[in-house]
Amino acid sequence: MASNDLHTNDLDWTEVIEARSGLLDLKLTELWQYRDLIWIFVKRDIVSVYKQTILGPLWFVIHPLLTVLTYTLIFGNIAKLSTDGIPAPLFYLAGITLWNYFQASFTGTSSTFTTNSAIYGKVYFPRLVAPISLVISNLVKLVIQFIIFLVFLIYYVFHGEVSINAYALTFPLLVALMAGISLSMGVIFSSLTTKYRDITFLIGFGVSLLMYATPVIYPLSTVPTAYKYLLEINPLTPVFEAFKYGFCGTGSFSWWGLCYSALFTLVSLFLGILIFNKVERNFMDTV
Repeated sequence: MASNDLHTNDLDWTEVIEARSGLLDLKLTELWQYRDLIWIFVKRDIVSVYKQTILGPLWFVIHPLLTVLTYTLIFGNIAKLSTDGIPAPLFYLAGITLWNYFQASFTGTSSTFTTNSAIYGKVYFPRLVAPISLVISNLVKLVIQFIIFLVFLIYYVFHGEVSINAYALTFPLLVALMAGISLSMGVIFSSLTTKYRDITFLIGFGVSLLMYATPVIYPLSTVPTAYKYLLEINPLTPVFEAFKYGFCGTGSFSWWGLCYSALFTLVSLFLGILIFNKVERNFMDTV
């Protein structure tokens, strides 16, 4: 009996059953341990988007170009909306380059539990792996569309219509803020949709309204003073304005605005992960 106990104590256990983690346990260490799985999910998300399409990844290029053409005709030529002195194609491309990344990341993460319910019900892994991998995989689309934007930018810079300044170097920070906001809001809404399915139908409509509450297709300078503060409450506004200011030389740049966006990102991300971790314990009963 003693020899059996000695042999048992020498075993290296691969799984340890522990008490349920507390509410404030963000499980960030566990996420790092599953970083290889995040990379696998990233590759899956990239390949699966246009897997059975004829043009494949070319849609990454076609979609923004068609959108810019539509916006230029409708908002630029017909509605005569101001572009703050920036050539209309470049102005709209600057807006949708960031907006497409936010929209794709937010709508994708907001359906995390319902989209991956089959996988979640079969094997355990940190549930945050799925939304994080989706936000990362959308960076590929962002890079491609940013390159298209740079092609247009170089053309207009060469003709002296716009100018780049040092604030363009904040681009990585702006992308990080966009990723953080889309991830935090996405995981919050994904947690809510497990119990309240009606929210799913409101997300698409809400994102469309949010675009008009963000200076994507119009400059902030054209907004009446009485309503400008409403747009400044939007944490996306300083990001879009900083991007246009850095690369196109017009608009506004505010470090205080970016600090506000960063604070909003950190707080919402913290709350989002807490809610997400709480819901994931029994979401299979409601999905």
